Amino acid sequence: MKANKYLAGLIFITVSLFSLAQKPLDNYLIIAAENNPGLKAKFNEYLASLEKTSQARALPDPQISFGYFIRPVETRNGPQQFRVSATQVFPWFGSQGAKGNYAAQAAKTKFEVFQETKAKLFDEVRSTYFNLYFTKKGILIIDENLKFLKSFQQMALIKVEAGKVSAVDEFRIEMDINDLKNQQSLLKDNFYVQLIQFKNLVNDTADNPIIIPDNLWESNFELTKTELFDSIRILNHQLLRIDFERQLLVLREEVERINDKPGFTIGVDYINVGKGDNNLSGKDAFLFPKIGFSIPLSRKKQRAIVNETALLELGKDFEKMDKTNWLETVFELGYKDFNDADRRIDLYKTQTDLAKRSLKILETEYITSSKKFEELLRMERLILKYNLEFELAKTDKQIAISFINYLMGR
Repeated sequence: MKANKYLAGLIFITVSLFSLAQKPLDNYLIIAAENNPGLKAKFNEYLASLEKTSQARALPDPQISFGYFIRPVETRNGPQQFRVSATQVFPWFGSQGAKGNYAAQAAKTKFEVFQETKAKLFDEVRSTYFNLYFTKKGILIIDENLKFLKSFQQMALIKVEAGKVSAVDEFRIEMDINDLKNQQSLLKDNFYVQLIQFKNLVNDTADNPIIIPDNLWESNFELTKTELFDSIRILNHQLLRIDFERQLLVLREEVERINDKPGFTIGVDYINVGKGDNNLSGKDAFLFPKIGFSIPLSRKKQRAIVNETALLELGKDFEKMDKTNWLETVFELGYKDFNDADRRIDLYKTQTDLAKRSLKILETEYITSSKKFEELLRMERLILKYNLEFELAKTDKQIAISFINYLMGR
């Protein structure tokens, strides 16, 4: 329970820092962070790694042994009956601190794994939410077009009955209506699948209805393109994890270097002496303090560890370079998608306006003179296409922004 509260507090701070006034979506991000089992698994792995820090700094457990002489050893003072020994091992000075630092650094690495999982989860939640918006909007747009076609169908039916146009006009409209209904059915199926995906990501056991805005906001980046990529190189959790893993190798070398130092052992022995023939009362032997130390004889292991660490550190440098190059590539692709969506928003907004004005002119001409029926239907299809493309562009823009935020660790 305490871990869940800490996780919820951490997520709330993260969402608050990077909130873009998207209140319903921000709430879903918090719910997903509190309930998503994959993220909770990574967070518990991080908490478990924190426990290793105190374990690493603790001294080895003392050893206590007991020995009973089946055949007592006769001494001048009497027969030895049993023996008790207590021993404590003390590593070289600074050894426990080095091990604790190594465990703490390993915990930082686990925390970056958790942060990367969280950022990826947030991107999936946001992207699925935006796709839900587009699918819902598409269903509504087709509804509007169906209403127009049905009203236009009534107009054509009147003209057919009056003998002014052929019955083919009515049939063509009926065909368009059937096509739109089929397209709308597919969107409804897609919406159901996306809804299940979103609920699984959020994992909200309350099963509350998903709040989707009527119109999607149009946010932009507050940073320049150069500043965005600089932020990725500084804040990306995959790069931070590699940095922590490299530092972990340095600390590992320090631990192994200290482990190559002598170790100390301090202990005491107690021997119980019973009553013998020449010792009527019996006499316990005095406590025997003892001290010892271990001396590493071979230096080959230490040299091999130093060489291994140096190679692994170099490997981490190459890994970071390769990951940075990959991030630059996917960032450019994401920024290209952002620019493309931004251009399409302006384009289809203009195209929709022009198509609607053209449709009014064609509708008037058909009512008055029964001409340009084919142009009228074609323009209606263009309005449907431009409306859908406009909403898709808005959706793609927010998905691109979400992906670049994910690369920045948000």
